[in-house]
Amino acid sequence: MRFADHWTSGTVEAIRDLTAGIREFTLKPDAPLQAFPPGSHITVSLLIDGQPQTRSYSIVGARSLDRLRIAVRLAPDSRGGSQAMWALQPGARLDFTAPSTLLDLDWTRDNYCLIAGGIGITPISAVAHALCQRGVNAALHYAVKTRNDAAYLDDMAALLGDHLHIHASDEDHRLDFAETFAALPADAIAIICGPMRMTEDARRAWQTAGRRPTDLRYETFGSSGLLPATEFRVRLKGTGTEIVVPQNRSMLAALRDSGHEVISDCERGECGICAIGVVAIDGEIDHRDVFFSAHQKLDNAKICPCVSRAIGTVTVDTLYRADAI
Repeated sequence: MRFADHWTSGTVEAIRDLTAGIREFTLKPDAPLQAFPPGSHITVSLLIDGQPQTRSYSIVGARSLDRLRIAVRLAPDSRGGSQAMWALQPGARLDFTAPSTLLDLDWTRDNYCLIAGGIGITPISAVAHALCQRGVNAALHYAVKTRNDAAYLDDMAALLGDHLHIHASDEDHRLDFAETFAALPADAIAIICGPMRMTEDARRAWQTAGRRPTDLRYETFGSSGLLPATEFRVRLKGTGTEIVVPQNRSMLAALRDSGHEVISDCERGECGICAIGVVAIDGEIDHRDVFFSAHQKLDNAKICPCVSRAIGTVTVDTLYRADAI
């Protein structure tokens, strides 16, 4: 089960390609939305392989209550959400949730360091707009493979000027977290959104720099992991049940499809509410959440089935017990 979401409907008003692999969608809600924090996301209801599923996308740029912009990276090896979004045409109708966020930010600081990796620019762009509107000092480090892959590059350059730093791999200008964090004022807060490997590198560098853990805020995207997304198996402790998790379905969805209910909320690997116990591993777990610490991930005692995956077979205890008849 999920905690209650506030669903609404709207129309795909406009579509434009930002790069060869990133497409922007402008959504017009049927009614004006309530105010929401920068860095929020919406959950969209999509039909994927004939089944109703949901996917979350961050809201881009300056806030608006009568228009929402989201950007979707086409990922052929993902769970099908990006292909379904890219198949939409202007005028299409969509059901989606009201914007919300678990990225709890401290807006009282004088210095902010924003870090985006690839499509992670989407929530970071919204935070950048909010900070600039407040007249706060904010620098953005934007890591991409090439400048041609950098969505909203012109927008961010116009907004931030010299405070925008592009780290393009093909220009041999990779982001050095140790150097970046060492240059920050003591009161600075860092906000990062990017692939899992980038997030983990940032967390280690932040800890090594001796900075307060609560001054590093981050989120990742569910399709981002350290291992390829492939089919794997889940065994349920004490039941003899074995479930196949397809490449294009989450472990959480597969458990629910088989009648094993798991409580959840964000379904983005951020809140930890869906975490279940790991009993045994025949293979390897790919922890894709940002809830557990690096030590907890190495311990492999729990897994967040909403985003995390495995190679091989993992035995879990969901604590779900069917009511006795």
